[in-house]
Amino acid sequence: VPEFKPELGSVLRAQILEACLGFCVSLLSALPSLTTPQVSFSESDIPSSESTELPVDWSIKTRLLFTSSQPFTWADHLKAQEEAQGIIQHCRATEVTLPQSIQDPKLSTELRCAFQQSLIYWLHPAFSWLPLFPRIGADRKMAGKISPWSNDETLQHILMSDWSVSFTSLYNLLKTKLCPYFYVCTYQFTILFRAAGLAGNDVITALISPTTRGIREAMKNEGIEFSLPLIKEDGYEKKKTPGTSLGNGGEQVISDDDEDEGFSWLEEMGVQDKIKKPDVLSIKLRKEKHEVQMDHKPESVVLVKGMNTLTLLNFLINSKSLIASSGPQAGLPPTLLSPVAFRGATMQMLKARSVNVKTQAVSGYKDQFSLEITGPVMPHSLHSVTMLLKSSQNGSFSAGLYTHEPTSVFNICLPVNRVLHKETLHEELGNCGLHSKTLDQLSQTPALGKSSLRHVELRDFVFNWRS
Repeated sequence: VPEFKPELGSVLRAQILEACLGFCVSLLSALPSLTTPQVSFSESDIPSSESTELPVDWSIKTRLLFTSSQPFTWADHLKAQEEAQGIIQHCRATEVTLPQSIQDPKLSTELRCAFQQSLIYWLHPAFSWLPLFPRIGADRKMAGKISPWSNDETLQHILMSDWSVSFTSLYNLLKTKLCPYFYVCTYQFTILFRAAGLAGNDVITALISPTTRGIREAMKNEGIEFSLPLIKEDGYEKKKTPGTSLGNGGEQVISDDDEDEGFSWLEEMGVQDKIKKPDVLSIKLRKEKHEVQMDHKPESVVLVKGMNTLTLLNFLINSKSLIASSGPQAGLPPTLLSPVAFRGATMQMLKARSVNVKTQAVSGYKDQFSLEITGPVMPHSLHSVTMLLKSSQNGSFSAGLYTHEPTSVFNICLPVNRVLHKETLHEELGNCGLHSKTLDQLSQTPALGKSSLRHVELRDFVFNWRS
């Protein structure tokens, strides 16, 4: 008996049942349930891993909370000279190598300067009274803040003109491999631009997430070639890849070949003439429905490669949908985040503070020390800070990592054409402003998928993490 196809639609199924009368009814009652349960993996279902190094994590963290049996007081109250030295080390891309274990961190000027260096990032635009990251879902935090540009078109034009100069400057730095990566954070989506050689790719890449059908159509109309890495493409149609869900019901997107196969069994039953096939318009409407279903979801992530990233740059500069037209973010250009300086950028510092508390133990109370770092923590900062703490805390600490969720999907593994050798990588990206060990980590092929690091534990200089 040919397999019954649930994807033919409820109206068509009713026609088939009417044509086949009691035979189809008995056939359906004999078949097992056609509904496949949707499998979801909770955080606890994902096994932890061990290594002397952490996997690369391209998501942006909003908060890091480190705990240790060793105090973090060395990170507080830097001297003026140490703060100045840390800034100079960052600006000159000075590579600092610390010993494996520091006996007295509070007396280590080298450690304190390196810590200051690791907290620096660059931002545009910058308004001290306005939080500019995250931008997605930030309307509540921005509500009531002074925004003189919201109803001033002249001021909006000036802001956008300055932003375009800064964005172009960043892209040129990326293209010449003097900037390793940067983020463009809009009120709707986030874009990660990566230099050639990072994440296992030998060309410039740009990941956009989340996207909508409207954005994708606008990109198509501008001639930007892109792909949906989490969706296998077959011409215009897209089939669902294993492990991805396009809707709450786990529906698949069906190709034209699948549509034809759906009617072949009707011929075998001899009732093909009695069944009205869906017309072209119906099929098109159903395709559009499935495209819209993945909007705003991780599966909607878009990949742009090579010279198409330049076309994307021009598209973004001229796109009116890039800026909110109403609400607290109205008229405000997207936030640019970078590990290195660029034209029009403002130097910013991640906020760090240490706290000492007493925790209950079997034998009474024991000291528990913590270090909290808040702000847009980019991949290079996460790696730099963990390298420093490995030395300062004698190879033992644990950390809770809080992720800006829309950026978790940046950890997906992309198709790799040619892997650069380590020597070639350091030669080409040696002046991008990153520590050589950080550069090694960022050149790895991402392995976390749509998830990101949530918990990290270091014991005897061995990392154990959970995503």
